[in-house]
Amino acid sequence: MSYPEPRYLGEPGLVNARLRLAGHEPEVRYPSGGSAHYLATGASTNGQFGLFRWEMSAVPSGPEPHFHRTISESFYVLSGTVRLYDGKRWIDGTLGDFLFVPEGGIHAFRNESGAPASMLILFAPGAPREEYFETTARLAGGLVLSDEEKAAFYVRHDTYWR
Repeated sequence: MSYPEPRYLGEPGLVNARLRLAGHEPEVRYPSGGSAHYLATGASTNGQFGLFRWEMSAVPSGPEPHFHRTISESFYVLSGTVRLYDGKRWIDGTLGDFLFVPEGGIHAFRNESGAPASMLILFAPGAPREEYFETTARLAGGLVLSDEEKAAFYVRHDTYWR
């Protein structure tokens, strides 16, 4: 494996870094009390990756096993206990535990601990996951979609349930 071809060829370098301070409000709040922080979206990284901080309340939450055809997904537990599913088994992930899921890999996560938990979620490449998170929050808040609308929504967001 080697470094990719250069994407910046100028001199002496650019002043183009983006700083997000820890106190920034989350972009999405879920009815359960959880939230999603958009640390780096696919749009802000020119499609290279998307990085999100997922804050889960003590209320049990998380998606059922699923896979993605076009993106990999990685999870890094920051606090609490997050149940992580690697396609074979569920484990109780705690501070520092990491799960990488290549394209097509069946996976899931849940907070069933009865206490708050948080983790980082990394998507590569940087798919536009924001509308997915915002709509799932609205679904949790009572938005109703027909079966056809729900199926189209999940396919549009590269989510295939097992």
